[in-house]
Amino acid sequence: MSKIPLVIELNNSGRPREMFSAIKEMPYSFILDTSLYVKGLGKYTYLGADPFIVITSKNGITKIRYCHINEEIEVVNEHPLQVLKDVMRRYKQDFLCREIPFTGGAVGYFSYDFGRQLEKIPSLAEDDLQTPDFAFGLYDVVAAVDNTGNRAVLISTGLPYEQNQAARAEERASWFSSILKPGYISDQSCREYEVGGLKSNFTKGEYRQAVARAVEHILCGDIFQVNLSQRFELTSGADGYEIFKRLSDISPAPFSAYLNFDQMQVICSSMERFLKLDRNGEVQTCPIKGTRPRGKNKVEDLKNYTALKNSLKDKAELTMIVDLERNDLGRVCAVGSIRTEDCFRIEPYSTVYHLVSTIKGRLRKDKDIFDLIKAAFPGGSITGAPKIKAMEIIERLEPVRRGVYTGSLGYIGFDGRADLNIVIRTIIKKNGKFYFQVGGGITADSHPEAEYEETLDKARALMKALGFKRS
Repeated sequence: MSKIPLVIELNNSGRPREMFSAIKEMPYSFILDTSLYVKGLGKYTYLGADPFIVITSKNGITKIRYCHINEEIEVVNEHPLQVLKDVMRRYKQDFLCREIPFTGGAVGYFSYDFGRQLEKIPSLAEDDLQTPDFAFGLYDVVAAVDNTGNRAVLISTGLPYEQNQAARAEERASWFSSILKPGYISDQSCREYEVGGLKSNFTKGEYRQAVARAVEHILCGDIFQVNLSQRFELTSGADGYEIFKRLSDISPAPFSAYLNFDQMQVICSSMERFLKLDRNGEVQTCPIKGTRPRGKNKVEDLKNYTALKNSLKDKAELTMIVDLERNDLGRVCAVGSIRTEDCFRIEPYSTVYHLVSTIKGRLRKDKDIFDLIKAAFPGGSITGAPKIKAMEIIERLEPVRRGVYTGSLGYIGFDGRADLNIVIRTIIKKNGKFYFQVGGGITADSHPEAEYEETLDKARALMKALGFKRS
């Protein structure tokens, strides 16, 4: 196969959201949007649609849909992650375009519940949304917009064909660039819409009781900490992509995304990187532990910043997760390569402050991104420590399965590079309803009332984007 894709310049530079409006209704359309550029966390915004293969998995059954030939097969006797790896291997390429990290490959998500296919976790919570354990499209053509300048390019690989690959690359590039024509204006205005009542899967009292039970587990020595969450839902006539644009404006973040996947839309404004793998085999993960709301004025804002900076509880919590993540990376990284950088830095966002650390390592030569996912999924910052026991306790305390929330979404390139986030600050649209989940880390020092209020602080931007005004 050709090692060099077709790369053409686009005239739509600097306007990725307007470009995406032209394709948002197409099958499996996506935008991985750096709505807030933070150095080292996201230089490019990527968008695409019309994958040539779609791979989904649920409860160990994996379906491979070959969209370009309208054929589907079902795999039941092989681990789903291995199936995804095997399919990706067929289209493996060298580093297609070194200066652009993603130039074609898989885009999609691993739900939190995919962890059940990696570890033995009891099934107690209700699986009411029935979302796939993972869903990925394989894209032969993508657009990439440089957020640090005014350059946009289209990359067309010509896959999946080995013969006439160059001709297919040109044909697909011409088709896609004609759709992403300059000056396109979405016909969906951000109009007013009726918003139904907001419901949670916990009452305030029930959530506080769940926090108290989590603290009991910690005091009994079952775990050191656990991440507990509550889920909200409401009905609305809003368009999912318009909600995404609102959320990105209200709460811009380096790992924002919108996925229009098979009767479900994922609207994400995540601040947290789960796993990045570059062309040199360097691995990076950036766990978040510790949150304070932004103040209503400069005095209050500084007070909240200082409180997080000096919080021994939050620093202890982050330290435990850093140790967990170092251990996870140690399963697949070279001995002596794992290091921690920028410990306890505070990252400011429009509605909250977060406490963050970075862990890096170098992947062993005999390992790849799929080995890395198997070793580290789900992210320790949204489970607790020890991870498996914390997941068991989550299953007992939370009444419904998390689905996509606290899973991971992003890209896995045909060339082996990858960048995946933690799915937080995210809204799911399914069957005419919007769902969003918010949580926090529980430790021995946690106070149920404060933990409940922290979930509402994290929900503020999501509620605002949906047009719900908290009383």
